[in-house]
Amino acid sequence: MSEKFGLVTLKLGMLETNCYIVSDPLTSEALIIDPGGEADRIIRTINEKKLLPVAIVNTHGHADHISANEALRKYFKIPLCIHKDDAPFLKDTRLNGSSMLPGHLTAPAEADVLLENGSELKAGSLVFKVIHTPGHTPGGICLYLDGVLFTGDTLFRGDIGRSDLAGGDEDALMRSLRVFKDYPPATIIYPGHGPASVLRKEFSENPYLA
Repeated sequence: MSEKFGLVTLKLGMLETNCYIVSDPLTSEALIIDPGGEADRIIRTINEKKLLPVAIVNTHGHADHISANEALRKYFKIPLCIHKDDAPFLKDTRLNGSSMLPGHLTAPAEADVLLENGSELKAGSLVFKVIHTPGHTPGGICLYLDGVLFTGDTLFRGDIGRSDLAGGDEDALMRSLRVFKDYPPATIIYPGHGPASVLRKEFSENPYLA
């Protein structure tokens, strides 16, 4: 938990996707990152903490990161944001993998905001910078906020995302990993699956970054 923002992490669905709810402590405005399922649980958590969601953002378009999109968008009446190159994943069951997870994506959603590299998303005083990191999917992104990176399925603790799924590109993923050299070693990473880490640790121990 940072003193500068509130952070709630929910592990959702059969693949235990990390859904992050990041909020401005002064305004209670919040961004919902990767709502991969269990919409009722997400809604209950947000209401219990009296947060005010302003947008949903998907780090990429796989079913385990997008499945609660439509339920949350309708309930909170907020926009859904995804990189423009992954927008087709939202409704294509072959691309998003929901055809391999029966019943996992029951209400596909249309994107309201198409993101690009360098786009910004705001929640109160918090400003999230969009970093395009293709490879796991064409429109995969990371989000940078005040000393932390939400890395989706681009970078995990000790590992990286797959590039053998629909839309994956191993060469693009290897190029995308270079972006992490631009951030201070003390930067905390919050990945799409698994525990948090620190770039310093990844630079020394992750075989794909070391």
